[in-house]
Amino acid sequence: MPISQYWSSCIKRKTKFKATLVIQTYICEGKLILRKNISLDITVLHMEFRRRRKLSLKPIETKGKDHIDDAAEEEGLLSPSARLFHEPNFNVHVVAIMGIKSRINFQKIKENLVHTLLKHPRFSSLQVVDEKNNGEMKWVRTKVDLDKHIVVTQVDDEQSLLQETPDKFVENYIQNLSKTHLDKSKPMWDLHLLNVKTSDAEAVSILRCHHSFGDGTSLVSLLLACTRQTADPDKVPTIPRLINPSNHSTKGSLWRPYVQKFWSFIKLFWYTIVDVLKLMATIMFFKDTTTPIKSSPGSEFNPRRIVYRTVSLDDMKLVKNALNMTITGVALGVTQAGLSIYLNRRYGEGKKDRGATEKNNNLPMNIRLRSAILMNLRPSVGIQALADMMDKDTSEAKWGNLVGFVLVPFKIALQDEPLDYIRGAKATIDRKKNSLEAIYTSFITELALKFFGIKTSSWILHKTFTNTTMCFSCMPGAQEEISFYGHPLAYLAPGSYGQPQGLMINYQSYINKMAIVLSVDESVIPDPHQLLDDFEQSLKLIKDAVVENVVSQHI
Repeated sequence: MPISQYWSSCIKRKTKFKATLVIQTYICEGKLILRKNISLDITVLHMEFRRRRKLSLKPIETKGKDHIDDAAEEEGLLSPSARLFHEPNFNVHVVAIMGIKSRINFQKIKENLVHTLLKHPRFSSLQVVDEKNNGEMKWVRTKVDLDKHIVVTQVDDEQSLLQETPDKFVENYIQNLSKTHLDKSKPMWDLHLLNVKTSDAEAVSILRCHHSFGDGTSLVSLLLACTRQTADPDKVPTIPRLINPSNHSTKGSLWRPYVQKFWSFIKLFWYTIVDVLKLMATIMFFKDTTTPIKSSPGSEFNPRRIVYRTVSLDDMKLVKNALNMTITGVALGVTQAGLSIYLNRRYGEGKKDRGATEKNNNLPMNIRLRSAILMNLRPSVGIQALADMMDKDTSEAKWGNLVGFVLVPFKIALQDEPLDYIRGAKATIDRKKNSLEAIYTSFITELALKFFGIKTSSWILHKTFTNTTMCFSCMPGAQEEISFYGHPLAYLAPGSYGQPQGLMINYQSYINKMAIVLSVDESVIPDPHQLLDDFEQSLKLIKDAVVENVVSQHI
């Protein structure tokens, strides 16, 4: 029956149930003609909408531009990686928590967003399905109503915080956010402003956006581009330049450089083949060991608790310089040590504790535990370029999800010598540098998308992540104090939810501090603050071992 006849029959019957069915037809087909004399059963409609939203995360479908205002314009197709983040089993949202040193001026934040973030195409565009182009998704610019994106939470200290501390209140607030998804009928981002004084900030701001906007590095860079140095409001933040330490010397034989280059090529070729074969095996059958921190299938649909701990970046630099490595290598070593300590405790629960030494402990032998590390394959455009793009309202800076990933093994074992954790992490990083694994994982995903469709490509990615244990990232931040629209920041702690693993670890530097951020499925890790304690303890043990070695060398 045509919709027009079906609508007329509903008018004659004047039934709530039939009117609700018409609204459901609108959701499926993208059409609706409003009539005033129809009564809607709002409760049934809301329940049906929530059911459909849970079953399918398909964005708005359009056959034309009627639903978009007159100022809208097309910006181009979504990248393959961005499309994958719209699949129900990989619907990832990024959350950036900003601790602010002063009370938030809501009006000032709103006024400045218009001149910065809203000028970025992703934050002022809808993501729609173009039926004329085989269902391809595209970005379409539209007008943005800031009142629908800014959430101001007024907190009555005597009532709301009576049953919990301010830190716990913010923590629970973010967990409740992880139970929801962003509305696809408007640009997929929002900003939550909480004038709640916590233990390390006067107020908290939470920027949430969909992962289809870009990879984590790009999104943090964009956020930093919206800030300015507190000491000089005309300057954007500066981030540390990546300098890879090298032990190779070109001195000696005339042929030595050529031999080194040839040997590097052989290693690159061989390790890439090995890593790609391991990836294929992981997709099909090669799983991590079932440990207390490995999640069960379906973890991506569970809410996440996001917690963080601030440690000294200077301590990490001390270890880095002493062992001639990178901050990322130090972060991997600290993580490896902290996970070993935490798992040793978890394995000892309910049984006789065998100790916490290298020879006597509760850990099983040969635990296979790997982390998927997403890597941005697009050259960084720099914070200044992103700031200029928003100031001048241009799209010259390259942007989007162009990512691959590498599977990094963690050695789970207690070490009597704390520096062994760092040496093991350094060996792992040096090994992964001699591989094109990230490029090939991106290529395989795009190839599957092209020939087999989005469902197959999503299945491959989801299978890879569910067969590993965790995600990991380490991102550099501002080297000086910065202000978010005139509000000085105390810390920056990015996290995410919606990923298949039950544990995600992010390291984010800021001035002389490093924030360790955990996003956990509490059914897997019920005590995330204990895990943070173990990371903090591990860094202290490693730093003390470095200091002791330096002192002993000078005696």
